[in-house]
Amino acid sequence: MSRVAAIDCGTNSIRLLVADVSSTGSLRDVHREQRVVRLGQGVDASGVLLPEALERTRAALADYTAVLRRAGAERVRMVATSATRDARNRDEFFDMVRATLVADAEVISGDEEAALSFAGAVGDLDPDDGPFVVVDTGGGSTELVVGDSTGGTVTVRAARSVDIGSVRITERCLTGDPPTASEVARARELASTLLAEAFAVVPLLGVRTWVGVAGTITTLSAFAQGLAAYEPAAVHLSRLSRAGVARVAADLLGMSRRERGEHRAIDPGRIDVIGGGALIVDVLAGELQERAGITEMVVSEHDILDGIARSIA
Repeated sequence: MSRVAAIDCGTNSIRLLVADVSSTGSLRDVHREQRVVRLGQGVDASGVLLPEALERTRAALADYTAVLRRAGAERVRMVATSATRDARNRDEFFDMVRATLVADAEVISGDEEAALSFAGAVGDLDPDDGPFVVVDTGGGSTELVVGDSTGGTVTVRAARSVDIGSVRITERCLTGDPPTASEVARARELASTLLAEAFAVVPLLGVRTWVGVAGTITTLSAFAQGLAAYEPAAVHLSRLSRAGVARVAADLLGMSRRERGEHRAIDPGRIDVIGGGALIVDVLAGELQERAGITEMVVSEHDILDGIARSIA
């Protein structure tokens, strides 16, 4: 077993996994944690990472660095995704990471992000349920990847990342509290247009199972279940029907931020953007039903973090 640490820094959250990885690629969690730091605050409009967003991220990363050192991680890999790819002042982010973690962050492409998410997502699923389409709806981007898992070997057939996520779509379209009907309609049109780019290059022929990963989708599952607090064990491998996705999206988009804040299963850092994330997932659900006849989503707690961990074992 090798003890490794994986860090995923996205537009909305930064997450840590310390895990023991066997020679066959199986994982045993030692520590798993996430914090909403909103690194991508305002990036879509300004093109730069704000000082306060960088400081929130630095503080979380400093805590993570202490955790992984105490745990005895032998190797660490940190990847940064959508917000950092788009920022003109990304060198400030790199310098901060190097000083805090004493290691470099990698800005990975959207396609590599999709492939790592797929590798992490399907590990607990029956290979006979494949081929799979894995969807990761983040703060700044959404990834679609289609592939198989056979005998512990993952094969990615196609992957695509598009620049639409819960933070971006909220900042662009959903400014009302709650958003107006016209704002929601504009957001749906934007999501449909951008997601069409992904569906154009990610073939769904023969796909049997939709797997949803990462914070937006896991939060939707927790909300749909009416959990009093977020419970990873209740969320992992839960299922959400097409009708359930539509119902959750309508409920969240119809609430004010204060009303969303009354639901303890929603992380406080997601309260203002979870409606936008739900809208994107709802659009995806409609497309997957129409294009592939898929009417249910399997929700996985395992995602890009698990893929990153396996990549350095």
